[in-house]
Amino acid sequence: MTWVENLILSLIEGVTEYLPVSSTGHLMMAGEIMQLDAAKIDTYIITVQFGAILAVIAAYPKRFFAFRDYTFYLKLFAGFLPAAALGLMFDDFLEALLQTPAIVGFTLILIGIFLLFMEKLLPEGTKTVDDITYKDALKIGLVQSFAMVPGVSRSAASIAGALGCRLSRVAATEFSFFLAVPTLTAAGLYKLLKNWDSLSASQLQDIGLGNIFSFVTALIAIRFFIQLVKTKGFAWFGYYRIAAGLAFLLYLYL
Repeated sequence: MTWVENLILSLIEGVTEYLPVSSTGHLMMAGEIMQLDAAKIDTYIITVQFGAILAVIAAYPKRFFAFRDYTFYLKLFAGFLPAAALGLMFDDFLEALLQTPAIVGFTLILIGIFLLFMEKLLPEGTKTVDDITYKDALKIGLVQSFAMVPGVSRSAASIAGALGCRLSRVAATEFSFFLAVPTLTAAGLYKLLKNWDSLSASQLQDIGLGNIFSFVTALIAIRFFIQLVKTKGFAWFGYYRIAAGLAFLLYLYL
């Protein structure tokens, strides 16, 4: 991977990780368009998320360093459990999906259509992040697990789950940010440790540099997304997903 390819992929990761458009899907599409070997970049795609994880912690330090409020961490753990269990159970299947770009086009369109109607199907409630129960966190985590399929979007799934638990739009979006920290950390560490012996020094350098770029862009994207959610809602992302999915399928099959 050249430094330009690394820059492009890491910027895509940072911009899309917390938007309901699927960062993994966008990285797979970019890799396909740039004709990168999917098998060689699948570890990069997962581990470049570390920078985006740190961006959430940097954006919400009071949440993550308020050690007296241990219930916050326990609720995140409850939300993380379904993805952890299912991820381990279906690891080989999910790894194969990371090397199947066509699935991204279809899932972008399918979830894009859902986003057009999500706020009618799941009208926002009044709950804040502090009002979330352990049962709510577990439900949100279960819905988030659908995002293990590339193109679904962890953000879209967890926000939908949170709206279903009667959170407000902003609270649902913020809890999606927070839940990303244990979920993406575990996925990245598992992938890194699993493939450590096969990673070259240049690949590790690519991962390190990519995380620096993804941290900066994710920090900007988080602020942008919150403001957009407050004023516009989620339907605009649905239109984008449908257009992007159609364009990618045309690229693959025409």
